[in-house]
Amino acid sequence: MAEMDSQTTENWLDAVNFNADGLIPAIVQNEEDQRILMMAWMNREALNETVTSGKAVYWSRSRNKLWRKGEESGFGQTVKQVRLDCDADVIVLAVSQTGGIACHTGRESCFYRILEDGKWTIVDPVLKDPGEIYGDQ
Repeated sequence: MAEMDSQTTENWLDAVNFNADGLIPAIVQNEEDQRILMMAWMNREALNETVTSGKAVYWSRSRNKLWRKGEESGFGQTVKQVRLDCDADVIVLAVSQTGGIACHTGRESCFYRILEDGKWTIVDPVLKDPGEIYGDQ
C-alpha cells in the first residue's frame, strides 16, 4: 500500500474536504483505459463504505440517500483505486465496470456527447436499452 501522506488509517476520512453540504465530487474512470465513465457525489458514509466494501457507493442528491452503484441496473463498480486531489476536495475512483455500462442511458460513459460546430453531437452508442435495464419507471 502507498504511503498515507503522514496520516494514520484512523483519520484518513478527516483529511477529505467535503463541501458545505457534506459532499465531495467523485470522478469515476475505467481502470483499464482511464476513460471517464461518470461523475457522482459522495458523502462521508458513501466514501467510507466504498473503501470498506470495495464497491462504489454514492450519495443520490435527488433521492437523498445512499446509492450503491448497480443495485437496480446490475451494472456495479468494483473499486481498484481511490485518489484524492491536492486540495482534498475531489475524489477519483479507478473502477472495473460490470457489463461495460456506467450510464443510466445504457451507454458505456455518461460523457457521450461532444461539442461540434456549436451543437452537442452524440458519439457513443446505446449498448442496452434503458427500458430493459430499469423496466418501466
